[in-house]
Amino acid sequence: MEYTSGAASWQKVLRRAAAGLLPRRPTQRKPGWSIGVPLIALAAGVLFTTSATAAGGTSLREDRRPEIAQLIEDRRDQVATGQERAAALRDEVESQTEALGGSDGRVAAQRGRAANSREAAGFTALTGPGISVELNDAPRLGDGSQPADASNDDLVVHQGDVQAVVNALWAGGAEAMAIMNVRILSTSAVRCVGNTLLLHGRVYSPPFQITAIGDPAALTRALAASEGVRLFKDAVAHYQLGYRETVEPTVTVPAYDGPGGLRSAKVPG
Repeated sequence: MEYTSGAASWQKVLRRAAAGLLPRRPTQRKPGWSIGVPLIALAAGVLFTTSATAAGGTSLREDRRPEIAQLIEDRRDQVATGQERAAALRDEVESQTEALGGSDGRVAAQRGRAANSREAAGFTALTGPGISVELNDAPRLGDGSQPADASNDDLVVHQGDVQAVVNALWAGGAEAMAIMNVRILSTSAVRCVGNTLLLHGRVYSPPFQITAIGDPAALTRALAASEGVRLFKDAVAHYQLGYRETVEPTVTVPAYDGPGGLRSAKVPG
């Protein structure tokens, strides 16, 4: 490349600029790239603008899994803190109600009525014979012993599987039940998030342990008669999921210590 300076250089620059502004002769045809380059630049600008708007100041390719894990951990800590505060408040209410019941006959009568219903409502621990059921995800073997077309959904325990066992045990006459040693009531909701169990605001990982108090023979028959449990057992044989029933001569189901979500109820006629 040749570099010049002085008046000669400026004259060349001005001549080139003037030539660029003058209209081209009809015989002069613009090369294809002179039209394509502005179009490509325009398209690139649109893409950059769209990406910047969608990102909102963040990285589109950034791995958000650590953030999600931290968010779950923070929410879990908040739930635990709220439950501890709720338990302390319930103890305070119970203490003040007991003190008031010593001098108010109506309060004492209602306390006695509530005490008689605590066991049926699940607010006292129970001990007796029963059965325990364990559900577990299938191991990731990769040795050809599992179907080649098995997906991740085929190898994990789902919400419907846990609900099938719980419903069968209730149908078999279970007097009390716990999942992962947490007492469940008729108002308890069993939900799965991925391959984890969400119960009363806390997350549990497999294997999922379900314990019920009742006649072991009746509970075993109810599990055998459940279509949902039977389908899960078929998946156990096909995908090597985990299922185990154990008759328990003596088992303890803890008292329910969570919040009371029932606002109103009516005894059926």
